[in-house]
Amino acid sequence: MPIAVDIDVMLAKRKMSVGELAERVGITPANLAVLKNGRAKAVRFSTLAALCEVLECQPGDLLRWETDGAKDGAKDGAPAPTPESTMP
Repeated sequence: MPIAVDIDVMLAKRKMSVGELAERVGITPANLAVLKNGRAKAVRFSTLAALCEVLECQPGDLLRWETDGAKDGAKDGAPAPTPESTMP
């Protein structure tokens, strides 16, 4: 999926556990894990707002768009292609 979820990055920066975040946001640890691991098909804006409030961040700190090529490049250590590098 081209949307990457960086909740784990913000958890590490805030030195917070998944369980603590789930409790403070008001969702189950299992549902937070689904979101954190990128398996969620959707996220409510109210949940996103609560995550941002608890983690003191912006939605863009938690979610980012990446191309399928960037994902593949990250796996093998190659840099992600830039628009300029893919032009003929």
